[in-house]
Order: sequence, then structure tokens, then C-alpha cells
Amino acid sequence: MSHTYAQNVIHVVFSTKERRKAIPPEFQPQLWAYVVGVYKKEGVFVHSVGGAEDHMHLLVQIPPSMPVAKAVGTIKANSSRWAHEQGRKFVWQEGYAAFSVSASIAPTVVRYIQNQEAHHRKMGFDAEFLALLKKHGLTYDPNFVFG
Repeated sequence: MSHTYAQNVIHVVFSTKERRKAIPPEFQPQLWAYVVGVYKKEGVFVHSVGGAEDHMHLLVQIPPSMPVAKAVGTIKANSSRWAHEQGRKFVWQEGYAAFSVSASIAPTVVRYIQNQEAHHRKMGFDAEFLALLKKHGLTYDPNFVFG
């Protein structure tokens, strides 16, 4: 083939360190917009970004030349630094989860990310994260999944 064709759509989830409520609702739109801007410069298409006071969800389409770990590390480092520059005490947890998403299910994941506020009235982050791991068939040690 003379060209590379790839559709790497990934649902990424990560939390603040110790799941501290470091992303208050009034700060979320600014942080989400910053994340979109950083990813645009990196050639990553953002389908959706959202979350809650203690975590972030992203549905992104990364270029075939970019490893998932680099895409996640880039956004965590840049957004953490930027939040500090905004006068916020802010640190992300070290790990993350990344789930591949087919194009046919992407709209459902976008709605899921956009409805985080309503979702978390019914379910906390810990339960949500474990449910995502189970849904995607990932094994984990319950003693260490949250650090």
C-alpha cells in the first residue's frame, strides 16, 4: 500500500491523584477546552472530553504514528502544568485506562462522556472505573487498581 489508513479511536480515563476533587465544575470548561487545544496541535482529533471533579474521560482519535501512552502522557503533563499556571493545586494519578472504540459505537461513548454529571449522581468513579474494566475484559488486582 502506498498510504497508511488507520482509525485509532480510544476512550481514555484517568483520575486526579488520590481522586481529589481538584476539577470543580466552574473550572471544567476551561480545562476541557485546554485539552482540546493541546491535542489539536498534536494532530489528535477529540471527539469528546468531559468528566467530574476527580477524573477525566476523553474519546480521541490518535494518528497511527503516535503510541497511546504518548497521547495520554502529553495531555496529562500539559494540562497539569497549565492548571498550576492557573493557580490550581493539581496532579493526575500516574495510571490510566484506554479502551479501543469502533466507529459504530463512538456516538454512544460521546453521549456517555457528555453525560458524566448525571451519570455520577448514580455511580461514583470507583464503581464506574471497575465497570469499564470489566466491560472491556481487562483483568486487574482489586488491591492495586486505585493505587
